Amino acid sequence: MIRRRSLLALTGLGGTAALLPAAPALAAPVAPTAPPRTIDLPAPTVGRPVGTTSLHLVDHDRLDPFAPTPGPRELMVQLWYPARGTAGRPRAPYTTPRVAAVIEQALPLDPGTLGLVRPTARAGAPAHPGPLPLLLLGHGRKGGRSNCTALAEELAAHGYLVAALDHTYDAAAVEFPDGRLVRSVLSEEPPDWDAAEREEIAARVGDLRFVTGRLTGGRLPFRVDEARIGVLGHSMGGAAAAEALRQDPRFRIGLDLDGGLFGSPVPELGLDRPFLLLTSLDDHDTWRRWREHHHAWGRQLRTLGAGHFSFTDLPHAAVPGNLPGHLPPELYAALLGTIAPARATALTRTYVRAFADRFLRDHPAPLLDAPSPRHPEIEFRWSRR
Repeated sequence: MIRRRSLLALTGLGGTAALLPAAPALAAPVAPTAPPRTIDLPAPTVGRPVGTTSLHLVDHDRLDPFAPTPGPRELMVQLWYPARGTAGRPRAPYTTPRVAAVIEQALPLDPGTLGLVRPTARAGAPAHPGPLPLLLLGHGRKGGRSNCTALAEELAAHGYLVAALDHTYDAAAVEFPDGRLVRSVLSEEPPDWDAAEREEIAARVGDLRFVTGRLTGGRLPFRVDEARIGVLGHSMGGAAAAEALRQDPRFRIGLDLDGGLFGSPVPELGLDRPFLLLTSLDDHDTWRRWREHHHAWGRQLRTLGAGHFSFTDLPHAAVPGNLPGHLPPELYAALLGTIAPARATALTRTYVRAFADRFLRDHPAPLLDAPSPRHPEIEFRWSRR
């Protein structure tokens, strides 16, 4: 049986090893197929060009709590943004080959799978002058900054600057410009889960706040509308988004993609700004407690047929990468669900963008007011205001 705490806290795209049974289990049978030549992520729903670039940022005011030797906190951050044009710019890779190899081994996917994944964004394309609304994006435990690329590209095509962080020593692997590859040091089964989650969330929130300061500080070639900043994340990234929203008034909205609200007082204190929870599970204890104490606009929407990873890019690579052949059927169903990959991505994009547009751009968003016959998979579990 898969524990809900494990499912909602452990699994970023590099964390499924901790969910595997100790004894061998039969995997779902998969008919042999010819390997794909490419795995194309769904293109954004509008034709506006999207660019992407990566930043290496160092927080000299904060020691890294996980580093084996004391030193400042170092981060890799990937930006997606509306571009002025993409002529002559290459299609950006999904991730680096060395990071891909770590994630493929951890999931596990067949070697080389992530190298076949093709995003839409073009590397280094010139950015729209802005100012742009900013969305900070966090990955799941032992995941990585590329995990929600299809979502990030959609938001960028609609005019947002999206900044996805690698939380160093938490992410499955982080490759720095000087060639260092830093792997996750997080225990798969900490002796004290509560203490571990508090430490991990504190580090993540510190990262989010630092990156926000750097992006709004006027020293980078991106103009941010400082009155329109939001924070979101998948799994533990969603829990960190909630705590960042609680701590930092610069964030106007928060969004959690199927993450238990571990590691912070959010379930006991609630939040005072709009917060959207998109889930695959029917309910969870931390969500129930949050609902009791939340005192602003809020929604919990469940995607019927979804698994924990349905909110990420993994569904598009799972079958081509033979994930059903590597995992027990129960675990595969919990992680990927039964919803088609393209539909899962479309629903997540639609509701995330409706939420951001409503509260960062003051656009009407009737999708958030009641169930829609166009999106019957979305179940309204709870609403406030």
